[in-house]
Amino acid sequence: MGANNGKQYGSDGKGSSSISSDVSSSTDHTPTKARKNAATSEDSDLSIRTLSTPSPALICPPSSQAFINGKASSTSSSSVTGETVAMVHAPPITCLSRPHLKPTARMQKEQAPIDILPDQAFLQIFSHLPTNQLCRCARVCCRWYNLTWDPRLWRTIRLTGDTVHVDRALRVLTRRLCQDTPNVCLMLETVIVTGCRRLTDRGLYTIAQCCPELRRLEVSGCHNISNEAVFNIVSRCPNLEYLDVSGCYNVTCISLTREASVKLSTMHGKQISIRYLDMTDCFVLEDEGLHTIAAHCTQLTHLYLRRCVRITDEGLRYLVIYCSSVKELSVSDCRFVSDFGLREIAKLESRLRYLSIAHCGRITDVGIRYVAKYCSKLRYLNARGCEGITDHGLEYLAKNCAKLKSLDIGKCPLVSDAGLEFLALNCFNLKRLSLKSCESITGRGLQIVAANCFDLQMMNVQDCDISVEALRFVKRHCKRCVIEHTNPAFF
Repeated sequence: MGANNGKQYGSDGKGSSSISSDVSSSTDHTPTKARKNAATSEDSDLSIRTLSTPSPALICPPSSQAFINGKASSTSSSSVTGETVAMVHAPPITCLSRPHLKPTARMQKEQAPIDILPDQAFLQIFSHLPTNQLCRCARVCCRWYNLTWDPRLWRTIRLTGDTVHVDRALRVLTRRLCQDTPNVCLMLETVIVTGCRRLTDRGLYTIAQCCPELRRLEVSGCHNISNEAVFNIVSRCPNLEYLDVSGCYNVTCISLTREASVKLSTMHGKQISIRYLDMTDCFVLEDEGLHTIAAHCTQLTHLYLRRCVRITDEGLRYLVIYCSSVKELSVSDCRFVSDFGLREIAKLESRLRYLSIAHCGRITDVGIRYVAKYCSKLRYLNARGCEGITDHGLEYLAKNCAKLKSLDIGKCPLVSDAGLEFLALNCFNLKRLSLKSCESITGRGLQIVAANCFDLQMMNVQDCDISVEALRFVKRHCKRCVIEHTNPAFF
């Protein structure tokens, strides 16, 4: 997709020297007639540009500013393979009005020095520009327009908002990016569509058919997609590693299609290469669906099941059987998960680094003891709202998980200063500690923690009865610590 290389095209897409000579002669002798011919040429080109150039109305809402369709990200790319927010627009008017005029000698003398740079140099420059600047560059001239549509600048498509016609936008974008490789977008690796209720199965089918090299798909908050579309994506995109379907409450499972399952059964064992899976707020997900997910996605390392309220201990048993490489797991707000579920999770042993069991009211010290005994390399634990946890549970945790860096035991009324003392004397690498609404915590416990955990960076003691002197002691010993509190006397 470089420059035009001197070859001119008429409105029918073929080389047309006769049109070029007519426009030139009209320009030399009758300026008024030239303007009419130019306007006619422009209308003709505009009437067919939808064959190769997407319309801005497909992505930009009517009230949005020109030519930017997604999130106006200010991040810049570090190389030609960097991220570019999806953007569609018309070619510059200069490309359409007088495509066949040859520059005069005076125009050649006045040519800007930057135009001497080769296409590769322009691509390197464009790859370092923020997205909004890249969109503006596409309007400068035909050469820049073609260069900004280079596939290497389009590894990522990002669409957001309810006003976007997502299905149509994806269809037109993929068609535009498939010009050099018909029907296949070999360079597109990431598609992020968040909060777009207009995304349907049709849009996902377009991605599945045109993007075999897709590695990352985020469709969080898109309520109108179903299992069939997700099955089609994971079956046609064998390199897909990152899948976020959070908030897609119609998705109840992740699996291959029947056709793909038959074809791949002998070669790949019906396996899917997904490593990161976020199914937060997929309320309909049940143990049987989790069983299917675990059996197909055996390479999972990150799994988030927040507020999947139908999951029980049985589903966690299936997960551990098939997915032994899980490093991060969240089952927060899964009210049916109990100590028996934690006993299954503990079988992940030293591989588990992150665990969130927030607001799982059936968990007690027994479950914490299982995790502490076998998961010695645990770095992060969120047990907020687990009211059955006491100082004994903290003692097991502190003595066995000495490398713990982040702990949230807010709203655990049975945790007191004694539990904090065990924590302070064993977990010297602690950086984040949340004790929000822990009624039994006093300033003495905080002082013990501050005197031993010098690397503390965040402490939450909101709604705790902590004196100003204790807060000042923490600030004096942990100078980098940000203290979240509700004591108006401390500032």
